[in-house]
Amino acid sequence: MTSDIGDSPVTTVIDLRGRAAAGLTRAALAGVLPRAGLDVERAVELVRPVCEDVRVRGGAAVREYTARFDGVDLPGTRVPAQALGHALAALDPAVRDALTEAARRARVVHEAQLPHRADTEPAPGLSVSTRFVPVHRAGVYVPGGLVAYPSSVVMNVVPAQAAGVGSIAVASPPQQESGGLPHPAVLAACALLGITEVHAVGGAQALAMFAYGTGECAPADVITGPGNVYVAAAKRILRGVAGIDGENGPTEIAIIADHTADPAFVAADLIGQAEHDELAACLLITTDPDLPARVDAELASLLPGTRHRQRAETALRGQAGYVLTDDIGAALAVCDAWAPEHLEVHTEDAAKVAARVRNAGAVFVGPYSPVSLGDYLAGSNHVLPTGGTARHTSGLSVYPYLKVVNVIECDRDSLAAVAPRVDALGGAEDLAAHVAAVRIRVPAPGGAAGGEPPVPAARPREEAP
Repeated sequence: MTSDIGDSPVTTVIDLRGRAAAGLTRAALAGVLPRAGLDVERAVELVRPVCEDVRVRGGAAVREYTARFDGVDLPGTRVPAQALGHALAALDPAVRDALTEAARRARVVHEAQLPHRADTEPAPGLSVSTRFVPVHRAGVYVPGGLVAYPSSVVMNVVPAQAAGVGSIAVASPPQQESGGLPHPAVLAACALLGITEVHAVGGAQALAMFAYGTGECAPADVITGPGNVYVAAAKRILRGVAGIDGENGPTEIAIIADHTADPAFVAADLIGQAEHDELAACLLITTDPDLPARVDAELASLLPGTRHRQRAETALRGQAGYVLTDDIGAALAVCDAWAPEHLEVHTEDAAKVAARVRNAGAVFVGPYSPVSLGDYLAGSNHVLPTGGTARHTSGLSVYPYLKVVNVIECDRDSLAAVAPRVDALGGAEDLAAHVAAVRIRVPAPGGAAGGEPPVPAARPREEAP
């Protein structure tokens, strides 16, 4: 049940009281909870020719699309080293200090994620070791739309460095007001982290450049970083050519709150996400029926002084809502069905409530853990799954930059011991040469080495229609 609350920036109340948690499923709430529509498939149709053109013509295509979409005609994409050094030297000392500390904290968190080599012995004489090997090269995309995002440099580069990636390139859109270079803050962040290869390229053509390579940019094994719908579409197209972190869309926040929540904190955090994008989604899920009105009052107080007021109000009116539930169990069910990018928990026993969350990109526990902390200085990553993909996708970490390589070593006795089971499985799948590759090493009793021993008859295979 939804209702309108008049002049409030958040125009929708979704009353789910009287409904048990078990019935508040993703299917039951489809179309009920607000979220911006994002037609990635339509964008794929527009972006696919761009990616294919870059694959065929390389840097020449990149130059043409940069002139068309960014209004800058660049003979080359590579940012000169002196431009990086100048940007770092000119950076506000307070911003430099904040980026340095953000990188330090992110490095602590991401280095702790590194898995350790695992050596196992499934059977006597057989060892299987699991190695975690970094990819050779990563391409990092840093958006440059409504605002500059030097923090996204930190969030993408630091986990790649922690994983041990030896070659990291960054791409960010050229800015006319910056003389055709990416935003100076982005360049400064790259220089601060020791990144020397930066390309002035934005949008789908930047991702295609990373995937296929050009004369100035070698192809990358993995591409990471947030962006608009066209960047998401390019990732969908290029997945398989290169590894992809996820199709990150417009930002979103859910807040689970009860009677203990401070409405000023809640309102400030809703605005904090809404100022990102007119398509940002904001959801307050509460067991306190009086909290929406109190949050409304705080919004009315805070919004007039908000720098990006129009953008925030558009988001709040378009993709925001107050959800009323009977209890915290029902609130958690609603949250898991929506699967937010960011989740804040403002309740009694907030840590215990947070421990019950299944679907969220990142969870912020208690009144003094705002999403803004995670955006910049918690050390966690702010590149997170959106659009409900937190049901199956994780935020950025060291793992997209690592490959699992198994190393198997077996002695003769162990192979001989398991050979009858290879006989059975190879026969069941009608792959006699698989069996023979084992039996040439450890012949069956009475069998000739190198021949194909008798194997159990395979079941007839169904013919394809």
